[in-house]
Amino acid sequence: MTVRTEPVTLRRPVLDILPSYVDALQRGWSADNVRGHVAAEAELRRIGEDAQAFVDSMEDTEAKRGSVVLPDGSTVKRIPGFRRWVWDGDFCGSIGFRWSPGTSELPPHVLGHIGYAIVPWKRDRGYASLALRLLLPEAWSLGLTHVDLTTDPDNMPSQKVILNNGGWLVGLFRKPDAYGGGEGMLFRIRAPI
Repeated sequence: MTVRTEPVTLRRPVLDILPSYVDALQRGWSADNVRGHVAAEAELRRIGEDAQAFVDSMEDTEAKRGSVVLPDGSTVKRIPGFRRWVWDGDFCGSIGFRWSPGTSELPPHVLGHIGYAIVPWKRDRGYASLALRLLLPEAWSLGLTHVDLTTDPDNMPSQKVILNNGGWLVGLFRKPDAYGGGEGMLFRIRAPI
């Protein structure tokens, strides 16, 4: 087990730390829990073609990058969002945030405001819970009254991360066909008063 060398922080993706991210992708990790290795391979290709453009694409607060391709191949309008890399002196994972300007509600094709994924070799250290806790102030700074997060019913670690950050279960829902259908769990975290 690698000993943490720095406090866990969220870092904006930059070229200087991109090699650590690439290493995680090459080791089979992906921030996309639906497309998995297919998404990782696509990101590796994009990095190989233009690393700076890839890093720049992680911050799209004005939704200028065009349409989003859903897992079933359909396309939808992009909403603003960004990704941060979880860092402890090395790459630990990724957390992404997306929102609809002027409202806390999301379009039906967006399953939640926040998604996260920690590399397997750094799990069970509380990094996902800490990353979510570190990200929430950015959501509140945009005026959101709450954030929604979704998970599969059998993903107990993710449910624990949400509960550790004050979330509660809103209810079960059926995922859109674009995401393969199936049952999901919707959680919510309210902004502090």
